[in-house]
Amino acid sequence: MNDRVLLITGASSGIGAATARAAHRENYQLVLAARSLDKLKTLEHEFGAEKVLAVECDVTSMEDQQAMVDQAMERFGRIDAVFANAGVGGSPGGFSEADHHAWRQMLMTNVYGVGLTIQATLPALRRSQGHILLTGSAAGRTTIPGSMYSASKWAVTGIGYNLREELRGTGIRVTLIEPGMVDTPFFDQAPEQALADRDIANAVMYAIGQPQHVDVNEILVRPTPPRDEN
Repeated sequence: MNDRVLLITGASSGIGAATARAAHRENYQLVLAARSLDKLKTLEHEFGAEKVLAVECDVTSMEDQQAMVDQAMERFGRIDAVFANAGVGGSPGGFSEADHHAWRQMLMTNVYGVGLTIQATLPALRRSQGHILLTGSAAGRTTIPGSMYSASKWAVTGIGYNLREELRGTGIRVTLIEPGMVDTPFFDQAPEQALADRDIANAVMYAIGQPQHVDVNEILVRPTPPRDEN
C-alpha cells in the first residue's frame, strides 16, 4: 500500500483527522483538504511532508475542488480513495424557528459539496478503479423532528445509493459511513454517550482495506447503549 493515495475532505479535525492518522499508520500517502490550512499544516508536520499534501479547500467551490485534484495528481500521480467527509451541523429551532441562513451553508456543504467532491475526483478514480466513501449519518436513516441536518444526511444516503448505480460495472466502490453520536468538535459540549472519532476512522480503514472483489456498501456505527443496572 506504500503508493496508495487517500484524499480526505474535512481533514483538519474530528473524523477527518482521525482517519488521516489511521491511514498514515497504514502507509497511505495523503491529500488532506479543509478550510483551515493551519490545522492541516500541523498534521503535515506530524506525519512528514513527503507523504502529505495539505490543500486549503472550500468544498462548496468547484474551482477549489478542481485545484485540489490537480495538485494531488501533480504530486502523487494518482488517487485511489476519496473520503468526502466535510460537513457542518444545523441550527436549533426546528423548521419553524431555525436560522435559515445557517441552513444554506449546511446544505451547500453537506450536499452540494459532496457532489462537487465526487465530480472533481471521478476522472482520477476511474483510472485507478478506486473507492469513494461518504460521511453520512445515523441521522440519515431515521426521523428526527424538525431537523434539516437529518434531511441533509438523508440526501447523502441518496447520493451514495445513486452513485453506486451510476458506477456499476466500473470497478469503483462506494461506501456510506454512517456514524451515530461522535465526540468531536462538531458539538459544543461532549455528548454523554458517544463514539470516539477513531472508531469511525477504523470503519473507514476497514472498508478501504478490503480486497477489490469486496464492496462494503454501508457501515452504520452507533455507541453501545449503557448497561441496564436493574
